[in-house]
Formats: sequence, C-alpha cells, structure tokens
Amino acid sequence: QVQLVESGGGLVQAGGSLRLSCAASGRTFSSYSMGWFRQAPGKEREFVAAISRSGGTTYYADSVKGRFTFSRHNANNTVYLQMDSLKPEDTAVYYCAASMKVIRTTSTGYDYWGQGTQVTVSS
Repeated sequence: QVQLVESGGGLVQAGGSLRLSCAASGRTFSSYSMGWFRQAPGKEREFVAAISRSGGTTYYADSVKGRFTFSRHNANNTVYLQMDSLKPEDTAVYYCAASMKVIRTTSTGYDYWGQGTQVTVSS
C-alpha cells in the first residue's frame, strides 16, 4: 500500500513557474514507476508525465514537453514536477500516481493516486 500526498499547487501568472511535489509513504518507493495526470473542469483526466523506477526514463505529453520536468528522489520518497512557462491551459487539478508496473502513460496502469493539487494559471 502506498499513500501519495501532493503539494505545491497555487495561482501563478502566465509565463510563471511552479514546482509540484508528491511524497509517498512506504519503504518500497523505488519499486514504483510514477506519473502525473491532470484534470481540468469539464474535461477528462489526461496524462502529463511519467518517470521510471530509477528516474532514468521520462515521458511527457506533447502539450508540456520542453516546459515541464519530472524528477524523483528515491532516498526521500518524493517526486517533483517542475513546471515552467505556464499557460492558462495548464490550469487543472494535478494528480500524482504510482504504478507497480513499468513506466506507462495510461491512467489505467496506475495503482495508487493522490488527492490532487490545484494549479491555476491566470492570463
């Protein structure tokens, strides 16, 4: 069982930056590949980024590629999503997720989810 707690969301102007964190409980954090997803009002949840167990491989949605950076620190059971050059269309609730399987980009492959953190980008 893994519990995930996101933090770092907030209100920022377009062009600004935020860094989201996701802290995980448990002693087997390095056994999980991790992902970030987001859901805007009236829209389905969508993939943002994923990272492998070691952190050596990352995938990004085309909409955030070059602006977002996903990293992990296995020693402190935390993943980070650095979000730069934010746009109003990045406004959403951002969810951290953990998978017992190899890195993946589909939400159905994730086993544990955090409660989400709101990111609002004003124009």
